[in-house]
Amino acid sequence: MITELPIDKIIQTSMRFGADFAEVFVEKKRSTTISLDNQRIENASILSDYGLGIRVLADGKTSYGSTNNLTKKNLLDLAKRVGKAVNAKRTDSQPIILNEKETEAISTVSQHPFGVKLEKKCDIVTCANDVAWNCGAEIKQVKVLYRDTVRRIMIASSEGIFASDEQVGTVMMTQVIASDGKHIQTGQEVAGGSLGFEIFDELLPEAMAERAAKRAVLMLHSRGAPAGKMPVIISGEAGGTMIHEAVGHGLEADLALDGNSVYAGKIGERVANEIITVIDDATVKGRRGSFSFDDEGTPAQKTALIENGILKRYMSDVLRAKEEDLQSTGNSRRSSYREPPIVRMTNTFIASGNDDPDVIVSETPRGLFIKRMGGGQVNTINGDFLFDVQEGYLIENGKIGEPVRGATLTGNGPKILMDIDRVGNDIGFSIGTCGKEGQDAPVACGQPTIRIPEIVVGGTK
Repeated sequence: MITELPIDKIIQTSMRFGADFAEVFVEKKRSTTISLDNQRIENASILSDYGLGIRVLADGKTSYGSTNNLTKKNLLDLAKRVGKAVNAKRTDSQPIILNEKETEAISTVSQHPFGVKLEKKCDIVTCANDVAWNCGAEIKQVKVLYRDTVRRIMIASSEGIFASDEQVGTVMMTQVIASDGKHIQTGQEVAGGSLGFEIFDELLPEAMAERAAKRAVLMLHSRGAPAGKMPVIISGEAGGTMIHEAVGHGLEADLALDGNSVYAGKIGERVANEIITVIDDATVKGRRGSFSFDDEGTPAQKTALIENGILKRYMSDVLRAKEEDLQSTGNSRRSSYREPPIVRMTNTFIASGNDDPDVIVSETPRGLFIKRMGGGQVNTINGDFLFDVQEGYLIENGKIGEPVRGATLTGNGPKILMDIDRVGNDIGFSIGTCGKEGQDAPVACGQPTIRIPEIVVGGTK
């Protein structure tokens, strides 16, 4: 058990060589992964991992070590090696007293994944596969992925922090490829959150698969998107891919404080239209990026990053917050005990506005309406981005018209935030696994319906 480990002795040992700070992170993880391709299940596995990481800081330097050998001797030997590696100038250390932190539990799982048989999980995957294949002769490939994870963590540090959390997540993805022999189109549906198997009380795998398949077929038979500068409306249903990539990463303190963000040094300045508020919130129950404590033991928080167009804060961990003489925003995360924590997003979104989404469309004579975003890339230093559109429609005479395929959006994140002139009173979320510095983290991102008066659309015509 996590609580049976000699945590206080590990911290004392690692501090013995004059470190300014020492931290122990313990993780016990179990995950189920089922993947289906070519109409057969290729993988159905249950994996477990249990290990510990030690982080020591002194004079602005960091050393880190991890192990899954949790014998007392090995843990104390590791603590000694990590403590020595930081090469502290002083050699004194102070005794520590661990004080357990408590906060409201974010995870409210009613059907724990551990209690569901693997066969039942496989049935959901094969059912989605069958539905997708029955959506038309154009369907050429179907991939289905199911994954659930139960992560129990404990964090203790020389500053007296002692916190623990259980983080449960379930996600399902269906990807469908359609082709007519000349063109290929992909439809994808992904859903999940910090929930257990009860997610399937409302999330119907059959409906997910059907939407993905029908989207692929619809785009396959659509004409090419027009190219040029034009108004673009991004539906709340499209999810928050753009806000996550084009804005969110630039608001992470490690990038911003190191000068690797277009938002560096702009706290207190106007960086968006006054109708824009951007929030990162790990306290939303059920969202994929939610938790009770971050990976430094800081309670989950709701943080206004941009408020009415003004940049208020960066997302930060404990160390970066100290550089700003502020408290951590609870954005310290790591992919496992094998890695030190870094600043990451949780659930990041543009807050709802006051406009009716239907009115936004009716008051836009022409342009592009995006119902579902695809992937993209961004340069955090200057904010330039490029995104694919998975499902798009022409706007003609203030109405959503015919579907078009092959559209891309090219622009600049800070400029787009300034340009957005309408914000809907709806909001929608998408989920993902965000990669940064070789580490993955479950996240959600969202936005209401927004209108960009002019942006460069790449197309085939």
